[in-house]
Amino acid sequence: MTLGVCLLFSSPVFAGDLGFTDTPMLPGGKWHVHDPARPHPPVVTPGKTASDAPSDAIVLFDGTSLDAFVTADGQPADWTLAEGTMTVPHREGPHGDGSLTTKQAFGDIQLHIEFREPTPPAGTSQARGNSGVILMGQYEIQVLDSYDNLTYADGQASAIYAWKPPLVNAARKPGEWQSYDIIFERPHFDAAGKLLKPAYVTVLHNGVLTQNHQEILGKTDWRTLATYHPHADALPFTLQDHGSAVSYRNIWVRKLAEQEE
Repeated sequence: MTLGVCLLFSSPVFAGDLGFTDTPMLPGGKWHVHDPARPHPPVVTPGKTASDAPSDAIVLFDGTSLDAFVTADGQPADWTLAEGTMTVPHREGPHGDGSLTTKQAFGDIQLHIEFREPTPPAGTSQARGNSGVILMGQYEIQVLDSYDNLTYADGQASAIYAWKPPLVNAARKPGEWQSYDIIFERPHFDAAGKLLKPAYVTVLHNGVLTQNHQEILGKTDWRTLATYHPHADALPFTLQDHGSAVSYRNIWVRKLAEQEE
């Protein structure tokens, strides 16, 4: 009886069924439904786990070298490298003077990055484990110790800083490794610098959706309403030094092609 039910509801299988040209046209008038001429996507070998880099990823940090990064003034990266991690070093002077940027420039990307907040925790609110992933050097996804640490909602972990709080607080305890998986779509400008399409971002914090294809208002900053400023189609991203000894590991990125027309 079970077999009969399965056969009744299964799709028919035909030998050599590679598509059809007598089916309706899809929107845009380029391809039929099930068109055999429609190009197939490239093959990518996934990593053994969701944290491992797939075959088409650019590995920026595997725990052995800081060579993919430079300081804001173009000097060799000077964060502490130890036991497979890179950590914001203690510095004298104002916060933010030791941020690192990637040597490579990126537009639309899938970014995987893992971070660890200092333990024991020190400070409160924005003074506790503060860092950030600043996409294209413009659009910040906040890194903060948000485990049992009250701060303003648009400044906690996985917020689009100064704009959109995360859908939920998925923070782990300080000292435990956490992950961001970020899908970022860059903004588009015309030749005169007018915004044609805003940026969008999707964020999974420790595997939990915290930003769902969220529109970005513009360049993020403290106590300021974000606005767009025309820029190149590809720019480096930044890991922020905000005076906290936040550690990072396993950083890889996939360049995303424009959507099929």
